[in-house]
Amino acid sequence: MKVTIGQINTTNGDINGNVEKILAAIEKARSAESDLIVFPEVCIHGYTSQDWFQDRDIIHAALDPLSQIIPKTEGITAVLGTIRPNESPDGRRLFNSAAVISNGELVRFVDKTLLPEYDVFDDPRYFEPETEPNGIVEIARRDGDVFKLGVVVCEDFWNDKTFWRERLYEKDPTDIVIENGAELIVALNASPYNKGKIGVRCEMVSHRARENRVPIVFVNLVGGNDGIIFDGSSLIADEEGDIILQASSFEEFVETVELDVRKPDARGITGNELESIRRALVLGIRDYARKNGFRNAVLGLSGGIDSALVAALACEALGPENVLCVMMPSPFSSEGSITDSEKLIRNFGCEGRMEPITDTFEVLLRQMALNKPTRGGEVLAAENMQSRIRGVILMAISNAEGRLLLSTGNKSELAVGYCTLYGDTNGGLAVLGDVLKTEVWEIAGHINKHDGRELIPQVIIDKKPSAELAPNQFDQDSLPPYELMDPILRMYLEQKASPAEMIEAGHDPDRVYWILNKVEHPSNEFKRRQLPPTLIISKNAIGIGRRRPITHKYRRSRSPK
Repeated sequence: MKVTIGQINTTNGDINGNVEKILAAIEKARSAESDLIVFPEVCIHGYTSQDWFQDRDIIHAALDPLSQIIPKTEGITAVLGTIRPNESPDGRRLFNSAAVISNGELVRFVDKTLLPEYDVFDDPRYFEPETEPNGIVEIARRDGDVFKLGVVVCEDFWNDKTFWRERLYEKDPTDIVIENGAELIVALNASPYNKGKIGVRCEMVSHRARENRVPIVFVNLVGGNDGIIFDGSSLIADEEGDIILQASSFEEFVETVELDVRKPDARGITGNELESIRRALVLGIRDYARKNGFRNAVLGLSGGIDSALVAALACEALGPENVLCVMMPSPFSSEGSITDSEKLIRNFGCEGRMEPITDTFEVLLRQMALNKPTRGGEVLAAENMQSRIRGVILMAISNAEGRLLLSTGNKSELAVGYCTLYGDTNGGLAVLGDVLKTEVWEIAGHINKHDGRELIPQVIIDKKPSAELAPNQFDQDSLPPYELMDPILRMYLEQKASPAEMIEAGHDPDRVYWILNKVEHPSNEFKRRQLPPTLIISKNAIGIGRRRPITHKYRRSRSPK
């Protein structure tokens, strides 16, 4: 039996464009004499379209696109993710479904049972769950033999009691199709990328196939939608648990394999998490720009590592000819902030522009009767004014030239509020908003190593971090060293660890509580609420993956001994 992975890059609401991709993939599968092609979750309408799933017009016309797809399935079976109306007067108005279409006929819908509402997911807001799951569908192969196909939608596959130490649900729809004799399991997914997840998916699919002696086709969405990045990395495991077809990560993939080929395929697994993060961020920038109608981007280039890395990623995503780096020196800018930036611009071949802010800064100091800082923290209003002047210049260029403004702040700074609202937080997309400072250095080093030369000048990577908003100002004057702060932030934000667990892991108690109270302070929650969409590479990322009130009185304190 031949099976095709239909790993496509969809756009929320671009129903005609998404259907075109589905039809093209079906035709390619048919030309390969495939029996079955499988597509990702909600690939017709886009996942996730959020409250568009509550729009009456969307609900009313939910099934219309299938009329274009059904006639194109002569001689092949297609399983694809869609939405369908809930005809009952009770419950949510839609089901999240897999449509099983074969030989020009709609055979059946299989509705999603387990609806996640953690991290970036909010399925119960939109969808009614299937209460009696049994996704067994009988399908004829090209040779006329009938076989039992077990169909599950995303979360319905992720609840294997023999794989996960802790489970969120009592039911396991995949166990049900196995118990009912599924000869092949197909799982339709929209599983976002985050660090380490590609390998876990492979282990999960391989484990279930091997334990139950049943082949599994696991197809995942690819592409960036807002800040959520889907990596694809679809795969097919045979009944031995061997991966016999591994889709490339971070790109579209339509390819066919014979199920009994018995030939391991690991091409989609790089084994290098830094490379995966780089590719995720590049895809996130490219798709956010392309899907929102931008061809060109602009960013402020400070001579520091964060803006240098954003420039590198943007040049790869959009082409260096479409990236403008703006240098905006102030009275406190070091000579290296310009010379190092100019070197980086030459290395990448992108456009550079100089827009000094000293004169404007001096005028505003006089107008606002503010003193010029002589040391860091002395006149915060004057320090922040420089960042805001830069923000005004960058937004003016964005408006005048139709460029997407890329924000360059990293996750460590944004977490503890070491950023200026309406200044360096300006932008249409926060590229590094989910990348810790120590990860920024690691990715920059990886890019140079991968390219075999100093694309990002080593002097920038080695430079001591500084906002350069006051004389001799360095980040560590205001913050713990990033090497000590980032592990605490990672435990708190990505692992949801408690202060006690952080201290037990060896972190200084005073530092733990200082950092957590900075992260959770209302003024910093207020700043983060106004950030641009952030490219997400981790669990519980700042923004959609982490929800906190601005107004609150929670404060962390050490319990008395």
